[in-house]
Amino acid sequence: MIQDPTDQPPEVVQAVPVEPPQTKADEPQTETITEPAKLLRIASMVRELLDETRQATLDEPGRKRLADIYERSIRELSEVLSEDLRSELSQLAPPVEGVPSESELRIAQAQLVGWLEGLFHGIQAAMFAQQTAARAQFEELRRRGLLAQNPPPGEEGQPPRGGQYL
Repeated sequence: MIQDPTDQPPEVVQAVPVEPPQTKADEPQTETITEPAKLLRIASMVRELLDETRQATLDEPGRKRLADIYERSIRELSEVLSEDLRSELSQLAPPVEGVPSESELRIAQAQLVGWLEGLFHGIQAAMFAQQTAARAQFEELRRRGLLAQNPPPGEEGQPPRGGQYL
């Protein structure tokens, strides 16, 4: 390129860094589970108890025992959940007071099982989204890597290349 001697040097402009606006994806996720295995064990136990209470008639000591197990399950679950999930659980699974009736116990257990299943579905959805994002990122890196190794014909002064088998 021939430069005209009358051309003045280009003006230097300094860029000012600007932070991108935060999107929902950029916000830190606070919903966490510290011990997934414990969560799964408790969820399995609660589901099994719900199935058993549907099939049996419970007397007062049985209902009292089941209420104690329910309360302990809630406490144990709370230990492995983040603060926001713990708060959600306490709102959706209030404590059982006194000696509850069979129907109260079944409803409380069904509500807990439903919440746990929703939590598991949320975990699965988050994992699927992460896998999809990772796959897309990998494909982009692979595409860029292939393009860097094999530039399209005519670029960088290279003659067009033959096919795969030539």
